[in-house]
Amino acid sequence: MSLTEQPVQAKRRGKRPGWRRLLVASAVALGVLAGYATWSNTVPYTLRASIEIQATPEQVWSVLTDLDAYDEWNPFIVSSSGTVEVGATLTNTMRDATGETTFTPTVLTATPGHELRWLGKLGPGAVFDGEHAFLIESIGPGRVRLTQTERFTGILVPFFRGQLHDKTLPQFHAMNQALAQRVTTR
Repeated sequence: MSLTEQPVQAKRRGKRPGWRRLLVASAVALGVLAGYATWSNTVPYTLRASIEIQATPEQVWSVLTDLDAYDEWNPFIVSSSGTVEVGATLTNTMRDATGETTFTPTVLTATPGHELRWLGKLGPGAVFDGEHAFLIESIGPGRVRLTQTERFTGILVPFFRGQLHDKTLPQFHAMNQALAQRVTTR
């Protein structure tokens, strides 16, 4: 080996620790991202709004599942179409303080007089998913509690928690009030 070859070999050896650091840093970054993605999809952010209505579960269910009439009374989901049955896809247009958004959730549960639940996804899933539910609970003769909830999961959800609370939750309350009024004036 000549004297001129030694500095080149030393330079090459000097670069290897740099690559190792880069690989370690990349592995750490991927681990952090994987942990964040796992956390954001296993720890949901939930909105909840309830109202008591002087009505039967069947009366509330009838209004809730009359999708064609949403444009007549619903200030939040201003239009909806599809079939309320498990596995069906609905087309819902939602309005809140940020404007209108159309989404196509899949019905997960449709138990007459008790529960309607659907899942909407932004993208392929795990990005911004919302599992929306309407629970109808009999609390006395001719009286029910309607609880509207949505469990949000996905990597973008933590960045929108404030907006969901400030702009979407009031729409849950508005829809509950309008549904109660619709049921009692029918």
